[in-house]
Amino acid sequence: MLKVLSRSWWAEVLEGVAAVIFGILAFIFPRSALVVLIALFGAFALVDGIFSIVAAAEGAAHHRSWIWPALRGIAGIAAGILTFVFPGLTALALLYIIAAWAIIIGILEIVAAVELRREITNEWLLILSGALSVLFGVLLVLIGPARGLLTVVWFVASWAIIVGALRIALGFRLHSLQGRLIPPGRAA
Repeated sequence: MLKVLSRSWWAEVLEGVAAVIFGILAFIFPRSALVVLIALFGAFALVDGIFSIVAAAEGAAHHRSWIWPALRGIAGIAAGILTFVFPGLTALALLYIIAAWAIIIGILEIVAAVELRREITNEWLLILSGALSVLFGVLLVLIGPARGLLTVVWFVASWAIIVGALRIALGFRLHSLQGRLIPPGRAA
């Protein structure tokens, strides 16, 4: 799995950049953020899903683990499509779509990180990113739209920037590992 991820390190970086841009734009346009949030979230989920499918295809082409990135990609693409197909979704529905998506990809990232730990040591960025995504999804459900849509928008923007930064760091770490890969079974 590490070989696959290190080959597609650029996809991790681009996912992170997309998340950071999404977060910044959500902070810049807070008053129209709900409309902007729908469009930005739909685009972000689709891009995130597509890059995860790229990583899965890379894995399948090299007879490596590809199921977790594929499931993550399908979840992202489905969330993005649902967002665009039903643009009139209420804030409540969008909130729960974002929460479910964050929990699903978070769990899938944690599972992928556990599998990745078999190949390298001290790989905590993907675990942290997954845990933050799960926590974010759970907190979104608990906060709900009743506490104010602006609060939810700021919360979503903050999460996107933090997780995006972690994905960028992970991508560059994977890039730096190319050529120094530990053979399977040798990592402690």
